[in-house]
Amino acid sequence: MSVKIKPLSNYVLIEPVGLKQQTESGILLPDASDKDKPEQGKVVAVGPGKTDKNGQAQGMSVKAGDIVL
Repeated sequence: MSVKIKPLSNYVLIEPVGLKQQTESGILLPDASDKDKPEQGKVVAVGPGKTDKNGQAQGMSVKAGDIVL
């Protein structure tokens, strides 16, 4: 079952990107369960943006697929 989510106004839906548990050379990193939340995320969906006082649409500066901090 696939659910399409469309944020309203200037909201953005972000999926957290987990940290790598293995380095590129194959060394396993220790499992630290006391880690903070991931600081990076992938933009899944973006709202249409806000309108200013004059009714002009203001676009969003990110798009789906971008990696953000």
